[in-house]
Amino acid sequence: MKKRFAVTLLFALSLTYSFAQRYKPRPITGLLGAFGAEVALVKESLKKAKTVSVDGVLFTTGRIGKQRVVVAETGIGKVNAAMTTALMLDHFRPRRVLFTGIAGGTNPELQPGDIVIAQRTAHHDYGSITDKNTPTRQTRNAITKQFNPAYFPADSVLLHLAERVVKTVSLEGIPLESGGVSNRPVKVVTGTVVTGDVFVASPEKGKSLRADFWADATEMEGAAIAQVCYQLQIPCLIIRSLSDRADAEAHIAYDKFYPTAARNSAKVVIALVNAL
Repeated sequence: MKKRFAVTLLFALSLTYSFAQRYKPRPITGLLGAFGAEVALVKESLKKAKTVSVDGVLFTTGRIGKQRVVVAETGIGKVNAAMTTALMLDHFRPRRVLFTGIAGGTNPELQPGDIVIAQRTAHHDYGSITDKNTPTRQTRNAITKQFNPAYFPADSVLLHLAERVVKTVSLEGIPLESGGVSNRPVKVVTGTVVTGDVFVASPEKGKSLRADFWADATEMEGAAIAQVCYQLQIPCLIIRSLSDRADAEAHIAYDKFYPTAARNSAKVVIALVNAL
């Protein structure tokens, strides 16, 4: 039994080592966002910007401070996010990947404009139901054939750096009430972001995501990007700014607060890149 375990462990370690050796990172940071407006805010800060097309997807290279970066818009949804991430990794070989964007809040203590730094990310619309009615939410790694964790952990170095850097960023608060001039201070939490191919605008669904995953925010790309990076062993961090509360008023709030949320998320990512 011990011999079989040792052989299995050695095989798993050899697979991990071979995959790590296969990916040769370059001194460049990958920055991704789902929407054009989110990505545009990051591109505006680039120096010596140059845009190239990779299989029809546009990537813009340049510098933020002393760091070389490559920026791209993934488009909405998990498939688009995974495809753009894979193209970026294959063509540019970034050392790390950061994702900036908006999300719906499922933590009742958070409001539009607040920031969620994802300590972990999960698919909320993936899984199977067993005979015992117990949900199984783990994806399977196509490379190792092993199960992935149900929650993809953020890179600890990037996570701790983001927690420190965000305290130095001037973030825009949302007005306390309609027509008011005073803004509510922005709250920043380190928490859980869940991903699914659906725009959540239902208080019942929002409560369910909170209860089932302890989710602080829900969106449509993060876990797909985190899974690709996890399977290829590339440091990754997802940062989301809330545009709505994923409730019945989500579409209205989204239209109203999206610009502020996008600016806040982009500010955090740019500050994080400058601190690398």
